Amino acid sequence: MERKQRFEEKLIRILVEQETMTQEEAKAIRKVFKDSDKEQFDDFLLEEGLVEVNALLEALSKYYEVPAFDVVGYFFDTFLLKKFPKGFLLRNAIVPLEIDENIMVVIVSEPDSSDLLNSIGEHVSYDVRFRVGIRRDICDAVKEFYDTADTEDPQDRDIHAEMRDIQSEMRTEKSDEFVPYEEEEEKYQGFEEIETAEED
Repeated sequence: MERKQRFEEKLIRILVEQETMTQEEAKAIRKVFKDSDKEQFDDFLLEEGLVEVNALLEALSKYYEVPAFDVVGYFFDTFLLKKFPKGFLLRNAIVPLEIDENIMVVIVSEPDSSDLLNSIGEHVSYDVRFRVGIRRDICDAVKEFYDTADTEDPQDRDIHAEMRDIQSEMRTEKSDEFVPYEEEEEKYQGFEEIETAEED
């Protein structure tokens, strides 16, 4: 419970700082969420129409200090998804994005989950890098993949492979979306120092 409250408070603070909501709106949101039956605060914000997806992804990126990724509409690699059981992906709200040499990039809703790296390591031996995504969208993507995987014909898989190639080219052209790992680490390494200063 305490962990969830810290998440809610810090995410609200970030949303206020990025001017997604005012202090008055934040106070009202806290009260409404406590009275709701929703367990996930980020899902609550989206379903109530209180924030846009892009603004929430930006806030989650700042909170977890990793890049964000919007999974909606993305065609994930069948080979990578098949490395993990469906139940595992849904329970942990993760989906593998790509492999770069010996590094696997994984989109996850809670990158700070204590046992996540060990759990992933039970299925693959790659070094893992996280990107944060929205839980409901990650789970929807996993369900959609497993619901359609057994009914696809080879032509459909060829189309999906072609789409992934196009997406990869587009993301390569947009340097602000796909940043080299060295630059990612430089970009986010200062957050820990800022957070420590705030707590002092």
